[in-house]
Formats: sequence, C-alpha cells, structure tokens
Amino acid sequence: MYASVRDELRATLDEIRDAGLFKPERVIATPQSATVSVASGEVLNFCANNYLGLADHPEVVAAAKEALDRWGYGMASVRFICGTQDVHKELERRLSAFLGQEDTILYSSCFDANGGVFETLLGPEDAVISDALNHASIIDGIRLSKARRHRYANRDMADLEQQLKDTQDARRRLIVTDGVFSMDGYVAPLREICDLADRYDAMVMVDDSHAVGFVGPEGRGTPELHGVMDRVDIVTGTLGKALGGASGGYVAARAEIVALLRQRSRPYLFSNSLAPVIAAASLKVLDLLESAGDLRERLDANTKLFRTRMAEEGFEILPGDHPIAPVMIGDAAEAARMAELLLERGVYVIGFSYPVVPMGQARIRVQLSAAHSTQDVERAVAAFTDARATMAG
Repeated sequence: MYASVRDELRATLDEIRDAGLFKPERVIATPQSATVSVASGEVLNFCANNYLGLADHPEVVAAAKEALDRWGYGMASVRFICGTQDVHKELERRLSAFLGQEDTILYSSCFDANGGVFETLLGPEDAVISDALNHASIIDGIRLSKARRHRYANRDMADLEQQLKDTQDARRRLIVTDGVFSMDGYVAPLREICDLADRYDAMVMVDDSHAVGFVGPEGRGTPELHGVMDRVDIVTGTLGKALGGASGGYVAARAEIVALLRQRSRPYLFSNSLAPVIAAASLKVLDLLESAGDLRERLDANTKLFRTRMAEEGFEILPGDHPIAPVMIGDAAEAARMAELLLERGVYVIGFSYPVVPMGQARIRVQLSAAHSTQDVERAVAAFTDARATMAG
C-alpha cells in the first residue's frame, strides 16, 4: 500500500520545491543569540523571536541549571495526576499578576493553549468571531469547537460590528484576535474591539505571543498598550518568544474560565506538565522584566533604525513600529533566493511564502532584537542592498 502513497507524497514534495515553497531547516550549532553559527559560518540572526535577547541570558541559564538539581528533568505525568509542583503554581501566580488577570493555567505550548480554549467554553449555541489573519493555532482551536464560526477582515471594526449584529441570537459570543499579527507586525485595535464587545455583550480573547515582555510601558502586552487590561477576558501567550524562548504557553483569564479549563481542556488534561526547568527559568525571566526598561528601549531603537534605513534604501516594509519588519518581495522564489543571498552575506533570515502568507505576498520577515547592536542593524541593511543588486544582475 505505502508504495503508491510514497509516490504521491514525493510528487507533492516536488510540486512544493518547484513552486519555490519548500522550507529547509538550517541547523544552528550555537545557543540562540544575535549571532549564531550555521554550516556557512557565523552569521547575524535576524529571524528569531528572541525580542529581548533573553534566550541565552546568563541568569536565565543559571536558573535553569539550578532547577534541574532542585526539581528534576520532567514530571512524567499530567497535572491532575501527579504532575504539579510548587514551581508550576508559582509561575501561574506570577503570570496572573504580571498580566493583570485573576488566574493562569500553563500548557506545553501556546498552540495547545489556543487549542484548548474554544471547545471548553463554547458550544453549538455560541459564536466565535475571529480576525481573518489570526494565528493557525486559533484557527485550529476554533475548528475543534462546535460553535458557529464568523470572521471579520483584519482589524476592520465595521466588519466586526456587523458580525456582532449577525450573531445576537447566540448564547455566548467570543471575539478573538492576535495582539500582534506575526506575519505583518500589525497591532490589533484592542480599545475599539473592547468598546464593541461592551456594546454587544461579547467576551474578548487576545493571543499576545508577539507582544508580552516588550510591548506596553512595562512590557505587559497589547492590553497594557491600549489601556484595556481590565477589559480583556482571556489572554493567551507563549514562554517561547520574548519570555526566554524555550517552550510552553498559558491562558490567563477570569478565575472561572481558568477553573473550567483545568477540568475540561483536553490539551491540558492529556499532555505532560510543563518541564519544571522551563517553569523555573521563566520565573527568572519575570524577575528580569521588572528592570528590563533598557532592553525594551534598545529593541525600540533597533526597530526604528532598521525600518528607517530600509525605507531610505527603497525597500517596501509594511508600516508599523513593531520589531517584526516584513520586507515585501512578492514572488516566493525570489524571496527564497533573497534569503540565500543574505545568508551568503552573513545575515540569517527566512523567506516566508504561501501557505504561511497569502499567495503573491512572499516576504523576508526581519525580527529585531535588543541583543542586536547598531552596527548589526546597519550591516543587515547593507546586506539587503547588496543582495538586491545581485538579483537585479
């Protein structure tokens, strides 16, 4: 049987390669940092979600090492059987306080967190209204539920209001949006979303994976940025980006929501507990965030410098001030070629194309970090300019 299936799979893979959509995985031979070593040598890293440069921070690494001795390697259990330690409860308490929510529940990833919310809270008599550009984990989580599914155009408040009008017969309604859209760097208009939610009696959920730690005056994310921390009912996020870069996710929400998730959320009930070493290191990250103002300022300065210099050189970058800075290429094969030329020039980036982004909107998604120096940023701009000239031939 598999012989015929193998031939079909090989044909599909060949089609992906021929379309310039194949996604190779480069091997990094060093810790995640602003500079990493790959097969071609040492390169500047402009594609990791290491926003604050904490992935290899000495204090975070030290906390992880200490945690291994104190808490062990893994729990070998789910939380409700024998997989809960003090370190898990402490991290949940700290995240709740940091995010301004009543309670928090940990997951093995934010993908699992988003996968466990909708099925638990919503039934056939309910409606979920989702931004059209929401992350795949939100889309998959919604598919697992029996709720009626509605979409509104990206950040389009008139369309959102129409969806709210069309679902007024639903028992519960949940508006869900990314806080920051990962392929574009656009920030969701949360104040306007919360205003509509109040007007039409709906709940609000935000996946803030690309914001927590560095967006907002104290790095508490897009709800803090927009002054609506007390108006957002559910915040999901990851420990795998600005908060240390390892793995793990969470849902921070109203107390009753978290309590029900502990009882019925399938990814929580049937997945091993978050490794205690990650929980302990994440607590150290939260400690560091209390005095991370200089890191956030450096990240902001690097972001402004890159966006300004690339615009001066004539590159098209989607507007905004987020450290996700998409350099628009259009053609998938050209984006892949640009990424290869940049790697040859010592700059590690990735070309993103369909199905990760819409067809014809391929791009190089540059991600700035507080770990980058001004010289690093200028070197990246120079590499882009040289690579473009090579492609123009």
